[in-house]
Amino acid sequence: MKQLFTALFCLALFQAHAQTLYVKTYGRPKDKPVIFLHGGPGYNAVFFEATTAARLAGKGFFVIVYDRRGEGRSPDSTAKFTFDEALADIEGLYKTYQLKKAVLLGHSFGGVLALRYAAKHAASVDAIVLADALLSAQETYRTVLAKVKDIYEQKKDSMNLRYVAMIEQMDTAGLAYNSYTLGHAMMNGLYGPVHFSEEAKAIYQETKKDSLVKKYGSQMTRWAPIGYAEHEHYTTLNMLPELKNLVAKKVKVYAIYGKEDGLFSEKQVAAVTEIIGQDRIDYLAGAGHNVFADQQTSFLNDLQKWLK
Repeated sequence: MKQLFTALFCLALFQAHAQTLYVKTYGRPKDKPVIFLHGGPGYNAVFFEATTAARLAGKGFFVIVYDRRGEGRSPDSTAKFTFDEALADIEGLYKTYQLKKAVLLGHSFGGVLALRYAAKHAASVDAIVLADALLSAQETYRTVLAKVKDIYEQKKDSMNLRYVAMIEQMDTAGLAYNSYTLGHAMMNGLYGPVHFSEEAKAIYQETKKDSLVKKYGSQMTRWAPIGYAEHEHYTTLNMLPELKNLVAKKVKVYAIYGKEDGLFSEKQVAAVTEIIGQDRIDYLAGAGHNVFADQQTSFLNDLQKWLK
């Protein structure tokens, strides 16, 4: 057991398209590989790295964590912020670590990339795990606006009700609509549970001391959402048809959502469940958008059960 927790913590920087990406690995290369695809666009893998990567490796996985090109600790002034570029970098990880197959663990926007990669390279994907994955962007925005409007109505907050009314008149495909909507989600605590478990409290308290979390935890790379919106129209993506196609092709897909993740309605989670099956999804009480930290034991147990 001690060997599992102390085995090969390796920091790696690898070259792709003549640029350097930040990559860190946890665990033993001979174990089943899991590539973590972080959220955003514009975010990074720091919080997962600080809270969960080593613990997942301790369950017998070789965990690969990286920041996408032009985001977080992978600065690149020439980044294009396209799916082709992002998928090529995932392919670069496969080549660097000589992976024949890997599990793609896609958190939030990372779930989109997991599905896109599997659509092109199904034979290289051992399984996909969607963690609070953003699969239907427009439905998420409508969900958020309905929830914050209800909050403001209960508070009789006329000013913010006017702001919501203005957002509803915006171009729903535009980045401004996306940004203002998610801004209200953050203002109203829709990303996290109302009451954290004792386990989660300890995890969040621990991360406050982490130097990387202090530096990068709330850092957003502004050019990434602009680029992905311009080139890939990510604010209008609906990945459910692609999810259906992958399941039809026998690609193993699992999902974990937090019941208190205000970005998703029960209807959205039910749509995912209908496609992948009840036995391949866990809808965890007491968890928000960072389900891997909010209910970590359940999250890790699910992955061990499904993937081993």
